[in-house]
Amino acid sequence: MTTLLRPLVAALPILLAASTARAWGGAPSPGVASARPAASPLDWGRRTCDAVMKRNPVLTDHWHYDVGLVLSGFESVWRKTGDRRYFDYIKSNVDRLVGAGGVIKGYEPGAFILDDVNMGKVLFALLAESKDAADTERYRAALVALRAQLAKQPRTADGGFWHKQIYPHQMWADGVYMAAPFLARFAVVFNEPAALDDAVKQVLLAEAHLRDAKTGLLYHGWDESKKERWASPSTGLSSQFWGRGDGWYAMAVADVLAEMPRNHPRRAAVVAVLRRLARALAIVQDKSSGVWWQVLDADARPRNFKEASASAMFVYAIAKGANNGWLDAKKFAPVAARGYTGIVKEFIVVEDAGGVHVARICKVAGLGGDPYRDGSYDYYVGTEVVADDPKGVGAFILASAEQH
Repeated sequence: MTTLLRPLVAALPILLAASTARAWGGAPSPGVASARPAASPLDWGRRTCDAVMKRNPVLTDHWHYDVGLVLSGFESVWRKTGDRRYFDYIKSNVDRLVGAGGVIKGYEPGAFILDDVNMGKVLFALLAESKDAADTERYRAALVALRAQLAKQPRTADGGFWHKQIYPHQMWADGVYMAAPFLARFAVVFNEPAALDDAVKQVLLAEAHLRDAKTGLLYHGWDESKKERWASPSTGLSSQFWGRGDGWYAMAVADVLAEMPRNHPRRAAVVAVLRRLARALAIVQDKSSGVWWQVLDADARPRNFKEASASAMFVYAIAKGANNGWLDAKKFAPVAARGYTGIVKEFIVVEDAGGVHVARICKVAGLGGDPYRDGSYDYYVGTEVVADDPKGVGAFILASAEQH
């Protein structure tokens, strides 16, 4: 377990109580101040990075996708501010896990887990900044090893990555984020156009299989074999629009687009994907708070809840689309702005001493496995809700760096 999953255990009940009180219109719990306005979203990003570093000088003891999300957030703030402390924090945490020859501690390529690729994205920055020959070689070797996994990753009949070896014939919305942006960046850094083409293929196939024509949202998973208990026997689809599943996918589309040259033959197709998804997300954005729900189309149905990580992921993707001209800025920049304002109001808790916490994060959700996750409405609204989980913290930092 990452140490980020265990921040200030004694304070956690207070944070969650504050989150619950705010949701019901009450006052924050004693010892925790209401979220105070910062000078800018980027300032919130810096303050959150600083809080993470203070709580967790060592962020992780293992290679994991959610740690990669946090470190990607740190990279974005470093690039926006030039503050070297954030880069150094990335390096110190990664260097504990990547040894000589690029061997990654705890990484099992033969398990073919897409999640394991995501943390590799920060290696590109470390490689580019490296002034040490040994560091350069091990970062390069680790990147090549992760790329090699994807070259052998089991696929559906039309070329979509299986989410894991233990989940045969299945594409999940979150899996696109775990692999496609890495592939797209690898293509640029290592001059491998085929890797970018494969990243684009994953984006397009996921939409083709997972998108609901009526709402424009993506279902969480698709089983090509139609044999899983959670899968519809007629379509192979799971039954719900899980917020963070769509959030992972939205970020993936935006990040892959950022690596695509203007003359790429499928660029217009990927832009169209982002536009369709952004329109769908704007429709289900909560009108009063500006954030999004755990089950996206269920609003205030019993036990559904407003969820931090998905909300931040949507703000990041929509803001990035508007900032880069992929989305109509006049229409979608306000969607991102309302979302960001809502996130700060609904989910950000600030200690009297200034520490920043992110509350009301779905800890984890998946499909299948043991105990079995059936992908039902009751399953998603019954998941554990926590504060300061990396998936919410990392997404909030990324949204803060992207939102203007």
